[in-house]
Amino acid sequence: MKRHVLPGFSLTMGLTLLYLVLIVLLPLSALILKAASLEAADYWRIVSSQRAVATYRVTLTAAAWATLFNAVFGLTLAWVLVRYSFPGKRLLDAVVDLPFALPTAVAGVALTALFAQTGWYGRLLAPLGISVAYTPVGIAVAMAFTSAPFVVRTIQPVLEDLRPEVEEAAQSLGASDLQVFARVIFPLIFPAFLAGCALAFARSLGEFGAIVFIAGNLPFRTEITALLAYIRLDEFDYPAAAAVASVMLGAAFVMLLVTNSIQFWVQRHSERA
Repeated sequence: MKRHVLPGFSLTMGLTLLYLVLIVLLPLSALILKAASLEAADYWRIVSSQRAVATYRVTLTAAAWATLFNAVFGLTLAWVLVRYSFPGKRLLDAVVDLPFALPTAVAGVALTALFAQTGWYGRLLAPLGISVAYTPVGIAVAMAFTSAPFVVRTIQPVLEDLRPEVEEAAQSLGASDLQVFARVIFPLIFPAFLAGCALAFARSLGEFGAIVFIAGNLPFRTEITALLAYIRLDEFDYPAAAAVASVMLGAAFVMLLVTNSIQFWVQRHSERA
């Protein structure tokens, strides 16, 4: 009889489902029910107002730019950490997780101090006519800072598990380093790369603490959707807050559905190949 370290299937599955219901499903259900308490016309009026649409545009645009930056930066950093040995490697590897441990409000204050007109970075960018703090660029910077570890930590273990024989075989057939990466390595890490980017994008959509300090929070310019939901909540307009939040929830679900579909297609395609 095979022994298991953990208790039986019934107990572990029951605890897992209990956790899922209490921590995830019930809060989401409460949000959906609160939004559903509105009439259809009122719901549409709230989520399609000019101010709400402006927050969607600001949030999605900044999240897209932050994810694009993290896709390149995260892949490069993961590659460096896996493929090279250098002094300070362990320290750099530990610093990657700093945005996870750092309170988002502290990150927002730090970024604002750096990119303000009198900050270390702001002084250098001001003569070039570039403003970061209190602009949409600052929102993207805050999003990129808080979501960067997702891409790195998702790709890094996959790169570590790649067998060198695959690359050596491609090189023995005359492939250049660029061809080996583009045709051999990247297709193998693409599901993890896509998952990391999806997590970074979702994290950017839900970021709040780091953004409110550096954004300036100007309606129609630098106001994000999470802040608008918070404002409605602060006004005790709970149905309106739930309605705005439900749009963010729907966007996250759609993004995860598309990402999982692409990953499933890639997996099926690789199995057939």
